Amino acid sequence: MSAFVNGLEPWQYYLIISLVLTYTMVAGGWVLAKAGRSPLWILLLLFPYVNILAIWVFAYMRWPFVDRPAGQPALPADEG
Repeated sequence: MSAFVNGLEPWQYYLIISLVLTYTMVAGGWVLAKAGRSPLWILLLLFPYVNILAIWVFAYMRWPFVDRPAGQPALPADEG
């Protein structure tokens, strides 16, 4: 693995890192939007230590799907 990384030009290395980071941001924003939260929360993952706190807060915050009354139906897939 290190031979692969050492054989890359700097621009190739930065391209791979930016693609992985972009994929992480887009996928995380999509998950946040599906959970009913603002996708901009994903920007907190860019800051060290803040990202751990953001994931912890997201895991323990109230979830609209779980907190709705028992008789209320879930939203159809095209509305949520």
